[in-house]
Amino acid sequence: MRFSFWTGNGQSWDDTIEGCVHAEATGWDGIWYADHFMPNADNVDEPIHEAWSILAAVAALVPRVRIGPLVAGNTYRNPALTAKIATTIDHISGGRVVLGIGAGWQENEHNKYDFDFSTLKGRLDMLDESVEIITSLLAERRTNFEGKHYQIVDAPLDPKPIQTKVPLLIGGGGRKRTLKTTARFADEWNYWGMPKDIRDLCEVLDAHCSDLGRDPKEISRSAVALMFISEDEKSLAKLRDRDFGRATIVGTPSEVIEVVAEYESHGVNELIVPDFTFGEMSKKKHSMDLFIEKVAPSFR
Repeated sequence: MRFSFWTGNGQSWDDTIEGCVHAEATGWDGIWYADHFMPNADNVDEPIHEAWSILAAVAALVPRVRIGPLVAGNTYRNPALTAKIATTIDHISGGRVVLGIGAGWQENEHNKYDFDFSTLKGRLDMLDESVEIITSLLAERRTNFEGKHYQIVDAPLDPKPIQTKVPLLIGGGGRKRTLKTTARFADEWNYWGMPKDIRDLCEVLDAHCSDLGRDPKEISRSAVALMFISEDEKSLAKLRDRDFGRATIVGTPSEVIEVVAEYESHGVNELIVPDFTFGEMSKKKHSMDLFIEKVAPSFR
């Protein structure tokens, strides 16, 4: 099972790269970065870096680990541009990029930057077209595509990626559309949820694969959850009953092992841990090290 580090996009570059270097040096398997331009809030006055630019720098400075956006908003870039950027970073990294993509959901940045927010159906239709275009560009000598949203004419993508196949990861839990698109095109699927959430959605994804005649085992599954890990029961007691508004793991290393085992039993191949709850750098490194030293060995 892989364990990956999601570094928050509201940090300075110096803190971002320090955390990423530490993750690689201590045995984490991947580094992920969110593709957003501002907070999803009324007050948008917070410095946030552009995802692919950060990932290119991380690719050059941090060896070994897989890297990718979690996930790139499809509405922000033409799919041919997305394929070109991912391929370039695959070369910079020596063949370690994962192309994570989703339909896009954060309305305020669409409005403020004049990206087309369309409707939910429209964004999902655009995602379907985009992943078909990206898949072709990464593999074929020339790509032609005539869709409602995108038209690609005799388009090259040179150089091709270093990897024989850049993994395409689709993020989201829409049962009718997103998971069907995942079943058609994706190598990996990601969802922010607890084990029960993942189990239920994996059943839906498997059913879509069956309908399409695809082996569901071909699609790796990853989960994301906030984490508070500590050996100090007093500090954990203050957190156990709090509602953090999203999937959250709170516990000692032995308790976290139990939750990770649940994920694994439902077919999760990778757990992605955001640093959003880890605090300033010394505390962050302590939490990272506690997980990688006390939890990860049980699954490797």
